[in-house]
Amino acid sequence: MQDGIMISRGGATLPPKPADGGGKYGTANSGSPTNRGLHHNAGTLHEMELRRLLHQVRCWLRVMFVLANNLYCIPTYLAWMWVVFYPLRILLPPLYWAIERQLFRLLLLMVSFWSWSAEYYVDEVGEDVSECYSDRTLVLVNHQSTADVPLLMASFQGKRSVTEHLMWIMDRLFKYTNFGAVSMTHGDFFITQGKDTRNTQLQRLRDHISEVYLRRGLKWIVLFPEGGFLHKRRATSQRYARANGYPILEHVTLPRVGAMKTVLETLSSENLEKTHKGEEPIKWVVDITIGYPDMGKPLDLFVISGGFRKQCVIHMHYRRFPISEVPIHDSEALTKWLYDRWAEKEDLLDIFYRTGRFPGRLHRGRGEEGAAGQDHPAPLRETPLRVDFNIVWIVLVHAFFIMSTLFHVALFRWLASLVPFW
Repeated sequence: MQDGIMISRGGATLPPKPADGGGKYGTANSGSPTNRGLHHNAGTLHEMELRRLLHQVRCWLRVMFVLANNLYCIPTYLAWMWVVFYPLRILLPPLYWAIERQLFRLLLLMVSFWSWSAEYYVDEVGEDVSECYSDRTLVLVNHQSTADVPLLMASFQGKRSVTEHLMWIMDRLFKYTNFGAVSMTHGDFFITQGKDTRNTQLQRLRDHISEVYLRRGLKWIVLFPEGGFLHKRRATSQRYARANGYPILEHVTLPRVGAMKTVLETLSSENLEKTHKGEEPIKWVVDITIGYPDMGKPLDLFVISGGFRKQCVIHMHYRRFPISEVPIHDSEALTKWLYDRWAEKEDLLDIFYRTGRFPGRLHRGRGEEGAAGQDHPAPLRETPLRVDFNIVWIVLVHAFFIMSTLFHVALFRWLASLVPFW
């Protein structure tokens, strides 16, 4: 060191030694800025570690809460429907299914609460589909992850009676999850993937629509035509597209038309006139495009349960198509119609990932050229509609399920006491 010149050791600049020669560099008495900086940095690191630890604790507490929520909601729903109210299923079926629909709606509210309480919010954009709420409607959705279903449940909560009148078409494996017994009770349809069983599964779907969907007065049918998650099907879809001259899609995969065609044909006015005279036919196809932030990095159910990722907004772009625009009875034309919609989804998601927002309405396919356009297109939402919840109502629903659980535990204990060998 030379007098008055700072010395750098290993990249750290040290102050000159005091004139009296007392003390070493970095002692408390020296008042060293570096010393204060090191203490500040160490304190910042400790604070960051503490915050990270508290975040992990909070996340795992949320996971435990979601598990508990399942335990005091799902079994009590099943107890109501398969024990307490079961005689009504035989004596007064309309009343039984009216009760079931309300309990199902409350269960879906509980699932919706998971994402909302983790600050994963849903914003709806695109066309106003409120005219479709009370009509029989097929809903088509792109499929990216296990988060799609709970986020759709959240989106449907504010749509009047839509939630309790839903029928989901989902993979057979979902039957064996915690929610599988609820879906079976409600009347959802589980489909088995694969070429070998395709015709059998489509016939099962026709029978299910006739025997369950129509009899129970359900309205909206939710279908994921891609038949699997984006990351699992993209490579296969692109190989098929190259071999058959279809567009190479990155943000979605080519959809399968079989289940859609079966639903539309079974619920067409011509078919119902022959098989279920007087039943309301299908009137709409609603198309939903789900866009996740962070360049399309989707959430998943585990992340939602714990809130492991930072707060974000998931965007859902809605479009509606009157059934008169859909070529139900022409397989080739229907396939082209569905592929066109998925090509539009690709464009929508490309815009979303580049700009962070969906356009109100694409010109392609439904715009001025009118390839699939309407004389009177649906009104657009001027601003995104945030799906929000009433916390007081949510607390009351939690209380209802907890009290129901306590009631059923007491009921089963009393019933067990009546059996001598128990």
